[in-house]
Amino acid sequence: MSVLTRDEAQARAQFLEVHRYSIALDLTTGDDTFDSRAVINFTTRSAGNTFVELKPAVLRSVILDGRALDPAALTENRFPLTGLDAGEHELRVEADMRYSRTGEGMHRFTDPADGETYVYTQMFMEDVQRVFAAFDQPDLKSVFEIGVTAPDGWTVLGNGTARQTGARSWTLAPTPLISTYLVAVAAGPWHSIRTEHAGLPFGIHCRRSLAPHLDADADEILGITRACYDRYHEKFEEPYPFDSYDQAFVPEFNAGAMENPGLVTFRDEYVYRSAVTDTERQTRAVTIAHEMAHMWFGDLVTLTWWDDIWLNESFAEYMGYQILTEATRFTDTWVDFGIGRKAWGYDADQRPSTHPVAPDPAAVPDTASAMLNFDGISYAKGASALRQLVTWLGEKDFLAGINIHFARHKFGNATLADFVDSLARATDRDVHAWAGRWLRTTGVDTLTPRVTDGGTRWSLDVVRDGSRPHRVAVGTYDLDVVDSGRLVPRERFELDLPATGDSTAEAVDDAIADATGNATADAPVTAGGTLEGAGRRPALVVLNDDDLTYAKVRLDGPSWDTALRALSGIPGPLTRAVVWNAARDMVRDGDLAPTTYLDAARTHLPHETDLAVVQGVLAFAAGQITDRYLRPDHRPAALATLTSLCRDLIRRTEDGNHPGLRLTAVRHFIDAATQPDAIQEWLDTGSVPGGPELDPELRWRVLTRLAALGALDDATIDAELARDPSATGQEGAAHCRAALPDADAKARAWARMFDSDDLSNYLFTATAQGFWQPEQADLVKEYVPRFYPAAVALADRRGPAIAEAAGRHAFPVHAVDDASLRLGRECLDGTEMIPALRRKLADQLDDLSRALRVRTAAA
Repeated sequence: MSVLTRDEAQARAQFLEVHRYSIALDLTTGDDTFDSRAVINFTTRSAGNTFVELKPAVLRSVILDGRALDPAALTENRFPLTGLDAGEHELRVEADMRYSRTGEGMHRFTDPADGETYVYTQMFMEDVQRVFAAFDQPDLKSVFEIGVTAPDGWTVLGNGTARQTGARSWTLAPTPLISTYLVAVAAGPWHSIRTEHAGLPFGIHCRRSLAPHLDADADEILGITRACYDRYHEKFEEPYPFDSYDQAFVPEFNAGAMENPGLVTFRDEYVYRSAVTDTERQTRAVTIAHEMAHMWFGDLVTLTWWDDIWLNESFAEYMGYQILTEATRFTDTWVDFGIGRKAWGYDADQRPSTHPVAPDPAAVPDTASAMLNFDGISYAKGASALRQLVTWLGEKDFLAGINIHFARHKFGNATLADFVDSLARATDRDVHAWAGRWLRTTGVDTLTPRVTDGGTRWSLDVVRDGSRPHRVAVGTYDLDVVDSGRLVPRERFELDLPATGDSTAEAVDDAIADATGNATADAPVTAGGTLEGAGRRPALVVLNDDDLTYAKVRLDGPSWDTALRALSGIPGPLTRAVVWNAARDMVRDGDLAPTTYLDAARTHLPHETDLAVVQGVLAFAAGQITDRYLRPDHRPAALATLTSLCRDLIRRTEDGNHPGLRLTAVRHFIDAATQPDAIQEWLDTGSVPGGPELDPELRWRVLTRLAALGALDDATIDAELARDPSATGQEGAAHCRAALPDADAKARAWARMFDSDDLSNYLFTATAQGFWQPEQADLVKEYVPRFYPAAVALADRRGPAIAEAAGRHAFPVHAVDDASLRLGRECLDGTEMIPALRRKLADQLDDLSRALRVRTAAA
């Protein structure tokens, strides 16, 4: 398939303007294909040639200005339009288009729970071509009129309000000017809950088999939606720009959600069938707030080319967390961001594949390269950079600049230069210089404290490895004189670290300006990297105490000793998250033994009160330290540490006051179990002693672990699937079967993944996640060298979505040895592969190399 280049997009945008798409989709023509008819009205500014994109199963006809063209002229995904005169034109295209099983284009899903079928579109980034013919680039915005023919009993949803015009006919209200990738249609026998807010129709939708679960959470979901909507209208001067707001929870969705104007699509795992923690509910709420932010930043004002994808994602990421904190009961969202989401950015930024938040346009020459930038840098690092910008600039000026940006570019397109210029109009600060230092550079700065104790006074020097300017808080703490396991705050400072090359005078000017604006009254602002305080040195000095900047921080020796002794006694979960992150970074950099991190978790997590901190620490301890950073012979002891820790958490939560902590502990106990007896008893009785009862999620989790331990057979899996025949049950069964420690089971799982293209995206992922088990290294070692050619061939056949899934989930992550690293590098160096797989393998191999370095440092 030809990918669109930036040069081609610029030339086409200069050559033509698109006015209107009239689309007719017939979803009643069979299980494999649907009928697609597009009428495109456009104007060319001069005589010349261009092309339109589509990926049909059968191209039936193409008519340009009343003249039939030969469908055989289609080359890959491009149909040439030649000999065009300057002026208005009409293009008519009729085709049979394939349904997808990979979450791209028009995805079709039949629910095994009740046999009902649903379809929905995911057009991003170039997949509108899988649904109808289009000039597929973000800066050729147009009005879209869509009609849909759907089976009896179905409801059709879209960007605009839907109206049923016949027994099977639906018409969607014309959109305002939007980009092709934002067009959305979802159809099926949806279970819908409709309401109205601020004069607009609101709706939430899911498949019928999930109706009871959506009903149970409807008040929460709609309450979050209304609160975010109202808060955005307090911050943004431009009103919500579309005629309705629907949220559809759809099956087998690859991303978390998609910001289609007026019809946001979410993965339907957000309709909870089983018990979840409050942090997981917060994650769903953040996603709701994130996608709503896109209605302004992304949909109303859209990037011109994909090099500015960060303008969409960083802004929505930042606003999602901030708005939720301000407008809902979830007031500690930045703790979860700091200990969970932010690590995604830090990790990505330390790999060879790192890139600036706002890459140079030349670095994003086509859509294939652009797709690679949907990563932790465009989301987590970009949001962190914006949070630092707000800290430095002040929220008032930041929002003023944002509102200028919306007013200047509404229903149009914009670039980084446009965004920075809008901010510059709202402040005297040099935001152009800030953008150059933060958005055009790569890597993570490291801030290291040097604390001197003079007896009656103490001083701090901050040594920085990096070049960015930082506004950071410095927290100082002393041990409680009554309880040495607790710390009490002494004093808080705000420190300005100028960019490398900035003069101290300039930094002082900035600090003085901030002292009258953004600084708090009890937080003195100091320019440069030095500050002084009265008395003996504090027991603990924490840089970036409020986690307002993006940098790795270290602790000095006495502070680290204090943290090991009293980490759970630090007041404030965000400060504890910063300290845990410092420990995480030290492990990854080979400066702290993985076992020391595990010991700290064992000591302090039983006393931790913040759920996000517990989940973040356990995730790193289990997923990285136990499974990758420790040698296989050390793994049993590490698992014993985790199960012992989880037992303590389970005992502590017997009173029922902390159900989220208890559920988290139960999950991790199951995953770390080295013997089947305890979890088999839970399965047999249907409950953990003292609760919780084993719901479907916990039952499949237990069964997966029993499978990996060799304590499960196919008959038991079949019986559980009969008990839970849902889509999630199908995935759980696939996961279990792939995890069985049996050569035939592994061969069958491998064949399903790599020798057949029948698995949907979700069933592929479930099978891949079960296949590699650390306890089964000898059993699956023959598959390690087979993975690379198999993944390359699979990616070539099935495309980017499955390529990404194969690189993420089917990669042999537990084969941490030099031979595996060598095999992977040989594949990367000597094999042609699609960019999505190449990027994923490069990142996995860098992580593998890091794991080997950590093991060497700890030896």
